[in-house]
Amino acid sequence: MSTVHWVGVGLSNGRTGLGLLADHADLVLWGRNPERVRRRVAELGLTGRARTATLDPNRTALRDAVAPGDVVVSMLPGTEHADLLRLARQAGAHFACSSYVSPAIETGADGAAEDGLVVLTEAGLDPGIDHLMAHDLVRRAREAVGDDAARVRFTSYCGGLPAVPNEFRYRFSWTPFGVLAALGAPATYVDGGRPRTVAHPWEATTEHRVGDEVFEVYPNRDSLPFVRRYGIPRGWELDAFVRGTLRNEGWRAAWAEVFDVVRSGDRDRLRGLAAELAERYPTTEDDRDRVVLEVALEMVGPDGPWRGRYLLDLVGEAEESAMARCVTLPLTYAVGRVLDGTVPPGLRWAGQEPPEVGPWLEHLAQHGVRCTLEVT
Repeated sequence: MSTVHWVGVGLSNGRTGLGLLADHADLVLWGRNPERVRRRVAELGLTGRARTATLDPNRTALRDAVAPGDVVVSMLPGTEHADLLRLARQAGAHFACSSYVSPAIETGADGAAEDGLVVLTEAGLDPGIDHLMAHDLVRRAREAVGDDAARVRFTSYCGGLPAVPNEFRYRFSWTPFGVLAALGAPATYVDGGRPRTVAHPWEATTEHRVGDEVFEVYPNRDSLPFVRRYGIPRGWELDAFVRGTLRNEGWRAAWAEVFDVVRSGDRDRLRGLAAELAERYPTTEDDRDRVVLEVALEMVGPDGPWRGRYLLDLVGEAEESAMARCVTLPLTYAVGRVLDGTVPPGLRWAGQEPPEVGPWLEHLAQHGVRCTLEVT
């Protein structure tokens, strides 16, 4: 039996997905602190079902343990994915993570297909579940409208929120500095029929209604490559295409101090502020988080308007946060498919082939991550 080496034991690991994986694979959880690893295994309900191992600074023990056909899963910060991918490739093992494809990952995946190895990325919540929704909406719209349409608007917004909003409109559950630093990266998207780039994403914040609630949304990263990846036909006249972040109403006003420090470009000040805010607004055992993901596509075709919308709205529980469930469940499903040999070798991501979408969404629904679909 192949072994899954799950590297990193932070709060984004969910007991539902890892429990399912432990039932079907030899699972080893690796962490830098042996006591913390054992404590997390107990918290995740994996005692007696998964092994633990210590990740030394040089990763010698991991390198010695990985065998051909195994899967190395990186739950470490994105800057460490490339090193773990290199380790996996050298051992003849597959690699998986929930993060975006980076240039370093693309380079590390070169030749993987020829070696019969899978490098699986973007298989979490966002990116991940959002890809599944987008692919399905594009497929449905093409079947209903065809490959020619006007006033096409695609939006994909995702947010990890406190279930009960606080004055800061946020609680930290992962690397505080990473949350703040991400606001310093420009965002590119389509608005008004043409590409736009904003140096500070929050400056493009707008109100966005989901049901009876009002949120604030802003674009992030570069949305443009996903026009092709989602299979948008050339005959669709794009009025808007944006992938972005969703926050509770009042977020922009509450984060004014953060924006001032981000604008300054002073990384030391930003690190200091991140540590201070994480101490003031942590996610405690008594807090519940909420994940809201909405992907919508609307257009005017030859026979009139068409609109489709997917919505995921999940509140965490004492045993498992919403974020942990939504990140880990799709990732462990993907890892299981790699072990089954049903994922073609090479660089892959969630929902890359449209026929994959249905089984993914069905698996998520069976285990508590239900996405509702509206088509009009």
